[in-house]
Amino acid sequence: MKTSNVLVLILVLLYINVSTEWPTHTVCKEDNLEIHYKSCDPQQDFAFSIDRCSDITTHTFNIRAAMVLRHSIKKLYAKIDLIINGKTVLTYSETLCEPGHSKLIFCGKKKGEHLYYEGPVTLGIKEIPQGDYTISAKMTNEDHVTVACADFSVKNYLDY
Repeated sequence: MKTSNVLVLILVLLYINVSTEWPTHTVCKEDNLEIHYKSCDPQQDFAFSIDRCSDITTHTFNIRAAMVLRHSIKKLYAKIDLIINGKTVLTYSETLCEPGHSKLIFCGKKKGEHLYYEGPVTLGIKEIPQGDYTISAKMTNEDHVTVACADFSVKNYLDY
């Protein structure tokens, strides 16, 4: 009897549809502006926050971000897509880390190290575009392996 119970349990565990999606996190929600994100890396979630939505439209605002690295960073590339109604309308890419030319303090970190950043960020935008859209951000290392990946959902109904 015990063997059949174990066998049934193993079969149930093998056939359970386990979700690989991470939960949606709220970055900020104020008046007519909401920003949420979900990690699109099936193996890792991360933490990200800002103080207030309204700070984003200022020249510089403070963020907090944290994660544990699954891969070392010698070179780091960022690709950001603006997606409206399921179609990519704008793509931006940039090299963030490379030997002798690093734009971020965590360039050169090794697999297993903790990344934590708390401080100022400048986006260089004067206003957040009005509407309901997605910003997909993906960072890969020199081996083209995903270091971090997130889809940000932005809902802005502010009329500037």
